[in-house]
Amino acid sequence: MENLPLRFESIFSADCIIFGFDEGELKILLIERNEEPFKEWFALPGNFVYESESIDEAAERILYELTGLKGIYMEQFYTFGEVNRHPQGRVITVAYFAMIRLNGQKELKPITNYAKKAVWVSVQDLPQLAFDHTEIFKKGFEKIKNKISYQPIAFELLPEKFTLTQLQNLYEVILNKKLDKRNFRKKMLAYDILKELDEKQKGVSYRAAKLYKFDKRKYSKYFHNELSFGKE
Repeated sequence: MENLPLRFESIFSADCIIFGFDEGELKILLIERNEEPFKEWFALPGNFVYESESIDEAAERILYELTGLKGIYMEQFYTFGEVNRHPQGRVITVAYFAMIRLNGQKELKPITNYAKKAVWVSVQDLPQLAFDHTEIFKKGFEKIKNKISYQPIAFELLPEKFTLTQLQNLYEVILNKKLDKRNFRKKMLAYDILKELDEKQKGVSYRAAKLYKFDKRKYSKYFHNELSFGKE
């Protein structure tokens, strides 16, 4: 075995795909870069990892600097280490995904000077992204498309109180296919992890539908195996 070099020159960064669901569309949060390389290009929220912090700590710090968001659950999903992925040198990035409730947010104000702004963009209308961030997005999107079929991560994107139609629409958007309404509702209700509320939609011009909540406690207590959410 060859001797290892005395000094390593690789730099680590953390990038995050933040998913949100609003107005029937799946969206991700992008920043407009305010420095070279790729100045004025859109990119995923990300930056370098300090020597004094872990990758997870860096991801949380970077996310806060670029979006002002704190306390968001993030999950690592892949490491990108192509030699020439960064024009200024060898940078290995650890990618995360997060899912949050938008609550009507359109734009966030970064608290750092290396991003002009942070905006929500539909995954159907993504611009060309800086670095290899388009590849990172595609990898992360495939990850949640697979995971949403066996874990209840979709509920992180919905309002705390939602209708079954809203829930089905979200699954259809992410999976990019039409689901049978009767079968979908029957399966979701059969799992007994949705709590039916004594409330209905308000402020709608059509017949108001019942509202539900996801029962996290019941899911954690009774389910330890994968469930087939969103599968026919």
